[in-house]
Amino acid sequence: MKFSKIQVITAMKETGMVPVFYHSDIEIAKNVVKACYDGGVRVFEFTNRADFAQDVFAGLVKYVAKECPEMIMGIGSIVDAPTAALYIQLGANFIVGPLFNPEVAKVANRRLVPYSPGCGSVSEVGFAQEMGCDVCKVFPGDVLGAAFVKNLKAPMPWSNLMVTGGVKPEEANLKTWFDAGVTCVGMGSNLFPAEMMKANDWAGITKLCSDALEIIKKVKK
Repeated sequence: MKFSKIQVITAMKETGMVPVFYHSDIEIAKNVVKACYDGGVRVFEFTNRADFAQDVFAGLVKYVAKECPEMIMGIGSIVDAPTAALYIQLGANFIVGPLFNPEVAKVANRRLVPYSPGCGSVSEVGFAQEMGCDVCKVFPGDVLGAAFVKNLKAPMPWSNLMVTGGVKPEEANLKTWFDAGVTCVGMGSNLFPAEMMKANDWAGITKLCSDALEIIKKVKK
């Protein structure tokens, strides 16, 4: 484990943004991670979205260790414990899922790896916190909305929430989420526009990342 649990959570809080990305071509994935790194990103979620995703991730982690030494690599779309264990073995520094599975929490806790499960209700966030999840993922964000975050934080102000789904690298959108009280945001396709990806416009992605991080600095409480 390259980064401790405290380092991961601190980086999530300090930067306020976690790009969420998957590609089956490792060269494209390397370029994207490097573009994000150059833009100031320090926590990156690669997602377990297709066959052999673990092979891409294994190669990516080795590349990042050399080329982006401060980048914290995690794995997303994890729904069961065996898959979590596989990716921890391949160097994942944190685990993210679309749902909350207590069995994943056990695997992660045993290895002191942060687990951010997807939660869609106040009770789910509560159960996840009982199982040692320091940062819970509010998902899907565009369905639940910023009001959900705000109303959850009122009786449970200690909650660290990462919202994913419906987050855009725009001031109005980011301000709404950070005003509601999120710890950080997960951002997928809006950080990696199809036309930029098609054109291999890595500099464009770097700029999108650095602009988003600037906005987050401005709107963060």
